[in-house]
This record gives sequence, structure tokens and C-alpha cells, in this order.
Amino acid sequence: DKLLGKESDDIDIAVDDMSGESFAYKVKDFLATTSPNASCSSVGVVRANPDQSKHLETATLRVLDVSLDVNNLRTETYTQDSRIPVVSLGTPQEDASRRDFTINALFYNLRTAAVEDYTGKGLDDLRAGIIRTPLEPTITFQDDPLRILRA
Repeated sequence: DKLLGKESDDIDIAVDDMSGESFAYKVKDFLATTSPNASCSSVGVVRANPDQSKHLETATLRVLDVSLDVNNLRTETYTQDSRIPVVSLGTPQEDASRRDFTINALFYNLRTAAVEDYTGKGLDDLRAGIIRTPLEPTITFQDDPLRILRA
């Protein structure tokens, strides 16, 4: 959204050195200390529940009317007989490759203020208006057929 000049009312945050819940509480505590008048909701946590395809927890909070979802970087592995992935902690490259499309695999690094394109195609695809999968389409759509509806 930022690269397209659009306002966003939700932001997905991926962290690699702590849990999403820990990061969300750090944001909440920071705002309480530095900006006591800033609106910040309580932290909610959607716990891991493999029976419902939820393998890693997600922390949520609302800051200044913007919804934040905080997750760890992750990787997914699918077996032949299941649409439910085995999820584990991953690298930025692994997280980007599990996304549905290259334009949804772009990261904004808060430390460097730079957009990171681990697929090597996301920025060009965004500029050209191309919808492309990070992996071969047959792999991406066999892993999760619902991804094709997002196009």
C-alpha cells in the first residue's frame, strides 16, 4: 500500500528475534511511556492451533486506528496428502517464498527504512501490474488452492 501511495488500515509485522506477543507488548509499553494520549488497544493473541491450520501464534493490537498483526517469520512444508502445512520459524527468504504473490512478499525494514524484495520480482511486478507467484504456480496453488482466488 505504501509503495502505491495508499493509506492502510492494517499492517502485518514479521519479527525474527522475539515472539509476536512480546513485540506487541513492547509496542504497547513504548506508547504508554512516550505517548500516553495515543490510542492503543489491549494485545490479543491467537494461539497456535494445528487442528485448525493455525501453527504459529499471532498477536494483534490496534494503534491509532490501525490494526497490527504480529507474527514470526515462518516457513511452510506441505505433505502430499494434506492441505494443512507444517509451519516452523523461518528466514525472510523462506517467509517470502511461502506468500501467495510476489507483491505480497515485499518487506519494509523498519531499521533501514528500505523495501526488501526477497523474491527479486516483487518490486518490478508491482510497477508493471503483474500478479506472479514467488514459486512455480503449480507449487503455490497445489500447496493452497485458495490462493488462486486472491488473484
